Amino acid sequence: MTKLEPDQLVRHQTHGEGFVVADLGPTVLARFGTSIHQVERESISLQRSLETALNAGQMDDSRAVLCRAQALAITSVNDQWGVFSRSRIQLLPHQLWVCRQVTRAWPIRWLVADDVGLGKTIEAGLILEPLIASGRVKRVLVLAPARLVPQWRARMKTMFDIRLQEYTPDSDRGRISFWETAHQVVASFHTLRMDKPRERLLQAEPWDLVIVDEAHHFQAQERAATLTYGLLRELKEAGRIESLILFTGTPHRGKDYGFLALMHLLRDDLFDPEKEMAEQLLALPNAMIRNNKALVTDLDGNKLFRPVETRAIDYGYSEAEAAFYHTMSEFILDGRAYAASLSGRQQTARMLLLIALQKLAASSIAAITRALRRRRAMLANSVLDATPSDTTEPDTLDEVAEAEEARPSETAVLLMKDEIARLDEILALSAEIDGETKIARLFDLIERDLPEGEPVLLFTEYKATQALVHEAVEARFGKGCAGFINGDERLVVTSTDGTEMALPLSRDIAADDFNAGRTRFLISTEAGGEGIDLQERCAVLVHIDMPWNPMRLHQRVGRLNRYGQKRAVRVFLLRNPQTVEARIWSLLQEKLARIQETLTASMDDPEDISHLVIGMAGSQFFDDLYSQGSIRSGSGLAGWFDQSTQQFGGRDAVETVRAMLGNVARYDFQSAGAEIPKLDLPALEAFFRNAMTLAGRRVTKGEEGLSVATPEAWRGSIELRDRYDALSFDRFMRLDHSLARLVGVGHPLLDRAISHSMDQQVFLSRARGISAPLLVAQVEDEITGTGATVHRIVVGIEGTDNTAVALRDWELLVRLNSMEPGDNVSISPTPAELLALNVLCAKLAADVVISDLPFRRPKLRRIIAFFPEEALR
Repeated sequence: MTKLEPDQLVRHQTHGEGFVVADLGPTVLARFGTSIHQVERESISLQRSLETALNAGQMDDSRAVLCRAQALAITSVNDQWGVFSRSRIQLLPHQLWVCRQVTRAWPIRWLVADDVGLGKTIEAGLILEPLIASGRVKRVLVLAPARLVPQWRARMKTMFDIRLQEYTPDSDRGRISFWETAHQVVASFHTLRMDKPRERLLQAEPWDLVIVDEAHHFQAQERAATLTYGLLRELKEAGRIESLILFTGTPHRGKDYGFLALMHLLRDDLFDPEKEMAEQLLALPNAMIRNNKALVTDLDGNKLFRPVETRAIDYGYSEAEAAFYHTMSEFILDGRAYAASLSGRQQTARMLLLIALQKLAASSIAAITRALRRRRAMLANSVLDATPSDTTEPDTLDEVAEAEEARPSETAVLLMKDEIARLDEILALSAEIDGETKIARLFDLIERDLPEGEPVLLFTEYKATQALVHEAVEARFGKGCAGFINGDERLVVTSTDGTEMALPLSRDIAADDFNAGRTRFLISTEAGGEGIDLQERCAVLVHIDMPWNPMRLHQRVGRLNRYGQKRAVRVFLLRNPQTVEARIWSLLQEKLARIQETLTASMDDPEDISHLVIGMAGSQFFDDLYSQGSIRSGSGLAGWFDQSTQQFGGRDAVETVRAMLGNVARYDFQSAGAEIPKLDLPALEAFFRNAMTLAGRRVTKGEEGLSVATPEAWRGSIELRDRYDALSFDRFMRLDHSLARLVGVGHPLLDRAISHSMDQQVFLSRARGISAPLLVAQVEDEITGTGATVHRIVVGIEGTDNTAVALRDWELLVRLNSMEPGDNVSISPTPAELLALNVLCAKLAADVVISDLPFRRPKLRRIIAFFPEEALR
């Protein structure tokens, strides 16, 4: 019985291909993948390898060897980076880096907090697609806000051909639970947090991967967890989550406890909300990623984003508008005085109503007038409620705005004893106003400051103001020139004869019309501030009103300032500097600028951190700031503001942001640029043609793309068609072409070609296109049980003793694609060539290409060798 040597290649009928660790006589210890098994000696068979081929001087079919080397390199590159995923979008270095960083170890536990507009959906797809293709992930659950669920489903399908089922309560009413048959799901966490849906979800089979969008909704408070946080915690405690990825642009919302509680869901071994934040910061690089627009680049290191140009557009009230505003302000002040004399829910209800009225008045005279008319009618016809009831907390910004618009006509409490008479006075003043100067200033901006025909995105908080702008723009620039986006996808407008009518329009159609140029203007509420891309044609944004929470401005601008934007984004803010709201806004911007200056001076990398500081303050802070500021006199406003905002952006907040951003993982072109694969789907075509030729099929090229008949031996699989036509390796193929035509990893025909080529027992050949030996090697970690998702990485080295160049897997693929099969396949390597190959192997083992790999103890095995055919001539 011949003793087996360590590292000899063997095959087991159950475990597949592996390497001998030790020959124990009747049994053999062998490593298969990342597992080591002790198997019966008779159950394994010795396999031919590069070493046996070299010893025997036995050459293989040149095209088969080339195909195998290409297939191994393709798999190695894609397993790490996902660069060959079948998506329709340009993949960016930071997205590829996030994919590799997140998927390096299993189970996955990461918070991805990239800036708005850097492509979180693309990052999710890049992470998910190779995991699904490899079989690592079979059950995936995406949790998102209700408004973003359709977008997640659509984008995963159109970009990556990942088909998520959308959960709805109606789909889960039968005796058989929805979760028993659904394995790849997207669902609203607002829906699932409720008792009945949550109960069925908790009884479902575990999920291989859970992805959470807008994860800041899941933060806990010290004394009470939110319903959304409770949902995720229960899933985790029930053992229903194996891997977890959280996405949010604002991970820290002002409370260390809430942030650490969120991180505790990810890594309870690293984070504890009961402990101090400072002592846990050093663990952040192991669990949190943040990339910002100031640093991300293309493959050549060029910055992707230009600075946003922001400009205030001032206007003044007409005499009639000024009288209205003054009287309305006095009404609010008197209402606050009356509310202050009350307590408990009586006071709270009135304060919330007054805040809503103040916000509506700041938005437009049309918005506040509409609200006051409805309130006047309600007060005249309703029984006043002495004990106002609590209301349900809105989930989305649009729902918040809708609640504020409805509050004046739904809060049946008096703001003062003579309220109806006061309302009549205000409404009489509104009737004297002949057009709003804000709208006139908007038209001046469009017609004087913008090029003719320039697309414009306009944002406002309230649908009443949205209707005002829609009516005015269409009256000025022509019917059909404007679309709109809001939460309920309908807008009540007034026709020329004075009658009201509801215009229906879905957000997808509105966005498509705007991006395609069928409409010049798009008027949006906060429903368009998230989850929609509008940068294809538009680079101009106008804020019709000033939301009290500045975070909304950041989200609005993110619709245009995102990858794919070809121009510098220009932002215009309409404001009346004489109003108290505008003065508070200016003071707030000055303070944010000082905070930014302080932080920038102490950070290595520049980043706009204003939205992080704002996120830490919370919406209530800004509501209190504006509502209380309304009672301050002009001369005393600045002093009162400074005192009231002492803690906003104070030392604690700045230190928290600085510490958090200084301790996260992030893409850096200087250190990671060389590793990022500088290739795309076209790099697969050379292999595809070689594999089809080897299988006896000819690939033809027509106007629509490539055509080929499936090899006879591969037919019979339900995944494969008999023939494929109009195939393309171009991500930017026409959108009306089916994604099934796009060839990448995950396409059935390419996947079969890769697996077939990798299974070929071929190792040694001559090839054209090289002038020195080229060695292909496989590197794996000798340490098992590390949790790594990538177990083997392919590398290469080419040249002679003095000219040897080590190649990363993607560089190796580029080199292989430039080679052609040799003709003299029977001529064995010369002694000099064998010596050169040994020298190359030694050089490769010591090269940085190996030491930079994510393995604790990398072990190199040479698997394929090419020798130049030209050297024989």
